[in-house]
Amino acid sequence: MTAVRNPGPGASDGTDRLGTLDIMLPHYGDTGLMQAAVRSVLEQTDENWRLTVVDDGKEEGVPEWFASLGDDRVHYQRNETNLGITGNFAKCVDLVESTHFSMLGSDDLLLPNYVATMRAAVSAVPDAAIYQPGVQVIDEHGKPSTSLGDEVKKRLYAPKTGGRRLVLSGEPLASNLLGGNWLYFPSIVWRADVVKEIGFRKDLSVIQDLALIIELIRRGEKLVVEPATAFRYRRHSGSLSSSEAVSGARFGEAVRFFQEVAAELDAHGWPKAARAARLHLSMRLHALTLLPGALRRPDAVRTLLRYALTGSR
Repeated sequence: MTAVRNPGPGASDGTDRLGTLDIMLPHYGDTGLMQAAVRSVLEQTDENWRLTVVDDGKEEGVPEWFASLGDDRVHYQRNETNLGITGNFAKCVDLVESTHFSMLGSDDLLLPNYVATMRAAVSAVPDAAIYQPGVQVIDEHGKPSTSLGDEVKKRLYAPKTGGRRLVLSGEPLASNLLGGNWLYFPSIVWRADVVKEIGFRKDLSVIQDLALIIELIRRGEKLVVEPATAFRYRRHSGSLSSSEAVSGARFGEAVRFFQEVAAELDAHGWPKAARAARLHLSMRLHALTLLPGALRRPDAVRTLLRYALTGSR
């Protein structure tokens, strides 16, 4: 990866490049977890944020709960019809007003330093498009957790920061992420103009974040790795990606994406990145780790084994 070391967390060039951070929260699912996510925004030490919640569900009492908050930085709206995950992501992007935004998961949590940390990162490296903070993985109950997939990505793919901010770009970064995507999508801060231009692919549901990131890198955009831990990512069996993974549906989508992006990267003159896409070793290993949970479903077992061993559906 092309890497440039920058001053440590909190350091900047003295210019506040990011005013208000738009925090977009596309919601569908557990109301209690969503309310905890909102409270984590309200607890930020840096008050330069605006929260927009786009509710794709119909749970009772939710609009009333938001009205009771009495904070004019919190904006809530409910979709008249269900848009689905990618459609709701697209609507959130359309509603972004600031130069930078994050797409907070409705079951994840910001640590109190998140906004301050990310505003400092943008100030230090204003020409990047993607900003990844340090992340703590938690389980359904909010306790620190880990998985084989998380450990493999951390040890084999994620760059070692040494406590310093990194700036990454180019084919080495694309190859690295296609081998094992160590980023945590809901924790990322994005530069709004480039995301609005490209958008999320409507034909993808669980790998649309990687598709967007690879396209940004292919266009020459930079990724900033901010070492300060500022986000808590909840990994649990109830998530869309987990349920689709056990059924094997996630991997059908992945195979199609990796085949398409490999051809595009070959045409772009990035053969190493194209090879990493065709191999996608980390995701195939992930399929193996899901086998124990799929033993009661022979069709899922066959799908997972075929994907893990051959990389095809």
